[in-house]
Amino acid sequence: MVIKVYIASSSGSTAIKKQQQDVLGFLEANKIEFEEKDIAASEENRKWMRENVPEDSRPASGNPLPPRLFNDSRYLGDYSAFFEARENNAVYAFLGLTAPPGSKEAEALAKQQA
Repeated sequence: MVIKVYIASSSGSTAIKKQQQDVLGFLEANKIEFEEKDIAASEENRKWMRENVPEDSRPASGNPLPPRLFNDSRYLGDYSAFFEARENNAVYAFLGLTAPPGSKEAEALAKQQA
């Protein structure tokens, strides 16, 4: 399972840049392995991302914007879905990964199962 984060290295949007930095920084800080896929540098990456974002997750007009997260080819969500998972201490579940022992998420899961 590989977490793929689709970003745009040359986005003119400050909000998109901040969201991308937030996602990548969180993954790096928590030592979660991921691949960064730049849609600005690769037409292939841009096309793949746009084709694999589900219809119900697309904007009403225009194309889906980064950051977008996938686990291999399974769509996980956009920044707002990631942010919500992080606020709820459920990022590992959101990413489809097992929370490491000692993490807030693993402790919360253990309490739920007890």
